[in-house]
Amino acid sequence: MSSSAKLKVTQIKSTIGRPEKQEKILVGLGLRGLHRSVVVDNTPAFRGMIKKVLHLVTVEEVAG
Repeated sequence: MSSSAKLKVTQIKSTIGRPEKQEKILVGLGLRGLHRSVVVDNTPAFRGMIKKVLHLVTVEEVAG
């Protein structure tokens, strides 16, 4: 994995009925609704956030 690798995160499930903490994590990632995508750096902080909401998103690696 190169240092310039990034992660494309797409929200695939709604936050309705989910804990507020999970909603805040999605907002922190920059996601604002279903089928929206963001590209974030592949850092331990972002990977930790993604791990907490992995059931709500899909993740794919993209070139920097």
